[in-house]
Amino acid sequence: MSGVEIITFGCRLNTYESEVMRREAEGAGLNNAILVNTCAVTAEAVRQARQTIRRARRDNPHARIIVTGCAAQTEAEGFADMDEVDAVLGNEEKLTSASYRQLPDFGVSAEEKIRVNDIMSVKATAPQMVDAIEGRARAFVQVQNGCDHRCTFCIIPFGRGNSRSVPMGAVVEQVRKLAANGYREVVVTGVDATSYGADLPGRPTLGKLARTILDEVPEIERLRLSSIDSIEADDHLMELIAGEPRFMPHLHLSLQHGDDMILKRMKRRHLRADAVDFCSTVRALRPDMAFGADIIAGFPTETEDMFDNALSLVDACDLAYLHVFPYSPREGTPAARMPQHDRGLIKQRAARLREKGNEAHQRHLNRMIGATQRVLVERPGLGRAENFTLVETGDGRPGEIVSVTIDGQNGDRLTGAPIDHQSGSQAA
Repeated sequence: MSGVEIITFGCRLNTYESEVMRREAEGAGLNNAILVNTCAVTAEAVRQARQTIRRARRDNPHARIIVTGCAAQTEAEGFADMDEVDAVLGNEEKLTSASYRQLPDFGVSAEEKIRVNDIMSVKATAPQMVDAIEGRARAFVQVQNGCDHRCTFCIIPFGRGNSRSVPMGAVVEQVRKLAANGYREVVVTGVDATSYGADLPGRPTLGKLARTILDEVPEIERLRLSSIDSIEADDHLMELIAGEPRFMPHLHLSLQHGDDMILKRMKRRHLRADAVDFCSTVRALRPDMAFGADIIAGFPTETEDMFDNALSLVDACDLAYLHVFPYSPREGTPAARMPQHDRGLIKQRAARLREKGNEAHQRHLNRMIGATQRVLVERPGLGRAENFTLVETGDGRPGEIVSVTIDGQNGDRLTGAPIDHQSGSQAA
């Protein structure tokens, strides 16, 4: 191989940062290298990363393999011990060209492979200007990194550090550049995006940031949030939901469970009623709003009745999409020291939760039949409606927005016929 290949696991923020890594590594003159940007959210994610690294070495015996991301930050020694790995970079180091110019020599000890700092010492997040996201019609903009909360199941603060925000001016400038490059939709992303601004002068909120982006960059037609903690939704955000058509009617919620006792043991900051009330309030303001959610199955001490409360939350919040996590103990977290369930039970509950999520998604798809949707084409023949539903578009180039009359669904997406085109600059 030649050049730089990047393999990305995990969240949208990792996807964004992989483009920064590509730019910085290529700018540093790195060649014949594979960068593996890992995720630490579950033990399975770490296992998959290790498996991918071994396969990459078999397929590319002479390439340099560099491992980074959250799992590399939290388990640097484990990756450095792998013979297939040539270097391990932390989450801060992966974003600077100097890291790629100062890689260790081949054949050094495991200890010498590691270039990982104390992530808790990082106090600011520099704006990372990415002009395009390779192969995507939607652009991601990082506005925040890290997390100040300490949910008992979560290892991510130890991979990302404490919460820190990108100044509003830098975010607006990034969105302006993306719009100039032909992007119609921007996705605002962060580790804990709704904590945005608490560390900035004047303490601007995520809603205030979104409002400013839309005001200052009128050429951006669609603004979307990647994931939010509903308990932190501010008044500006609620106003956007109610009255701004360029703000997309889709919110992915970090709910995690539907039972109050489990939520307390998770050290979440909301109760079941808060989640249900939020969804009801938002839907009253924006009837076409679609909700996705993260829910964990098999958390320690979860009884069958408690699990039933997680299942019933899907209907209570009228969720359209479900991201199910079978509980996975992460070393160093409080939940890992709680009484654990058998893995078979956890998998069984996760399967039941996914089945419930599929039923909810079918209901969501069926509700949209007969409507006309404005769809951003992401690849030939397929795009996303404003509420993030996958739609077969029939034609259209990536980056175009087409109107599609929905006539059916095929299990995981809507089908229909385009009735017109709204042509524009094709995004990368």
